[in-house]
Amino acid sequence: MTLVVSEAELGGWAVVHVRGELDLVTSPQVRRVIHEAVAAGRHDVVLDLSGVLFCDSSGVGVLIAARRLIRSCRGRLRLILPARGAVEGSHVNRVLAALGVRRLFEVYGDVEAASSDEAEPLSA
Repeated sequence: MTLVVSEAELGGWAVVHVRGELDLVTSPQVRRVIHEAVAAGRHDVVLDLSGVLFCDSSGVGVLIAARRLIRSCRGRLRLILPARGAVEGSHVNRVLAALGVRRLFEVYGDVEAASSDEAEPLSA
């Protein structure tokens, strides 16, 4: 399966929707989109991973690098995992937890919650 990445904007947040498999071959595409958003001055980024069916360590590396880049710009990075999956363990959530890095990310159930300053992140 290929990776499909699309961009939108919602309430001042750059929203990057990712669908497919996030792996060694496809992760540079996500890295490029995030770097382009930050270079364009968009430092608040929602990364919608609800459509990601598989994520390997290179995909996790892109997420960690994105977090570091955005924090260096005093921005915010929020991840979207499906609300049910965030509780029961979507693939990406399980991978992040298994590697001990889930706690590094603010995770929300949907784009609307992530782009709101009132919504609380889902617990790890």
